[in-house]
Amino acid sequence: MTITRFVLNEQSKYPESRGDFSILLNHIVLGCKFVCSVVNKGEEQKKLDVLSNEVFIKALVSSGRTCILVSEEDEEATFVEPSRRGRYCVVFDPLDGSSNIDCGVSIGTIFGIYMVKDDHEPTLDDVLQPGKNMLAAGYCMYGSSCTFVLSTGTGVNGFTLDPSLGEFILTHPDIKIPKKGKIYSVNEGNVRNWDGPTAKYVEKCKFPPDGSSAKSLRYIGSMVADVHRTLLYGGIFLYPADKKSPNGKLRVLYEVFPMSFLMEQAGGQAFTGKQRALDLVPTKIHERSPIFLGSYDEVEEIKALYAAEEKKA
Repeated sequence: MTITRFVLNEQSKYPESRGDFSILLNHIVLGCKFVCSVVNKGEEQKKLDVLSNEVFIKALVSSGRTCILVSEEDEEATFVEPSRRGRYCVVFDPLDGSSNIDCGVSIGTIFGIYMVKDDHEPTLDDVLQPGKNMLAAGYCMYGSSCTFVLSTGTGVNGFTLDPSLGEFILTHPDIKIPKKGKIYSVNEGNVRNWDGPTAKYVEKCKFPPDGSSAKSLRYIGSMVADVHRTLLYGGIFLYPADKKSPNGKLRVLYEVFPMSFLMEQAGGQAFTGKQRALDLVPTKIHERSPIFLGSYDEVEEIKALYAAEEKKA
């Protein structure tokens, strides 16, 4: 099953659909294939960041289905000229983890898609919506294989690029994250700046009070790779707020929201330390937030620790 056929099958469930969304996704997939081939050629990081951004802006505008694009690489949002405009807003990080390129670590593209109502000129408010309003989200990971993970709001599916066909083939249908996990993923170099609940949770991972075996620490430092592993094997990925970054480090629109959307669709949870991540309402396009995402039970534990801290306060 190729990704194109998969998307068309999905489309056929909505008789009123005009195929716009399928065309948009096709252009995103094409952008990912292009970036994948360039990454594999081993260009230097600076060039790749700029190039990936250009590739996605061009692919999205030329689809004729977008009206606003927000990229991690661009200070301002891009408003598509009226003659090429469509009904979708796309938020994306064209090359997440790119500082890792030179050492061969997996990097990737993350994206989220919103739909704009036809009844007005598009404005930034069309993008500054809570993540639960997203129509679809996904990422493409460029690593030992090129993997495209997508949710259109009915579960999560993973596709792998078959280089001989030049097509993404469905290899991970209906991904479900295990309810509990044995892996925690966090940058422990920041431990002395953490808040109480994060420190307590990580302490419990290492020294479980019930005497069970400790969790393993796995931290790649490339969000796509860390979240991909969490999705498949279970566990938790943490990027908490700390004294250095009181608002957290990861960007809400094109990192936190798409990954939280995928986690929830796969049966996991995503929490900011205060609320469900997808309920957050961003006020700026490059806003940051703390994030805890992964297996349902692991995130429940974090939520309980924050609730207990609140009671004390």
